[in-house]
Amino acid sequence: MKTFLVVDDSSVVRKVARRMLEEWSFEVDEAENGAVALVRCRRQMPDGILLDWNMPELTGVEFLEQLRSEAGGTAPRVVFCSTNNDASHIASALSAGADEYIMKPFDADILREKLVEVGLLEEEPT
Repeated sequence: MKTFLVVDDSSVVRKVARRMLEEWSFEVDEAENGAVALVRCRRQMPDGILLDWNMPELTGVEFLEQLRSEAGGTAPRVVFCSTNNDASHIASALSAGADEYIMKPFDADILREKLVEVGLLEEEPT
């Protein structure tokens, strides 16, 4: 079973994302900020990470830069998730090592599409 870490300081966002991911058969863990997420990743690297931008302790970008320098830290597929769709924000996230970027609020179709794009889910048969 593939593992997923949802990193967001909003418990509502974590709960909504968890529900979607579990429907797609991911084993899901949560972290309320980048510092907690880094500890979880050091314990066991997940296959995928849904990452918020603005959080206490470590921002999403700070977490991602540290993650990518960890042993095995290049493996997780990271989907950044933010309310900011400014081109410079998206460029910063991608240059820090994000694989994809989605806007909040997101729905199951948008998240699923991004997970297919990064190779964590198969396309649904049509």
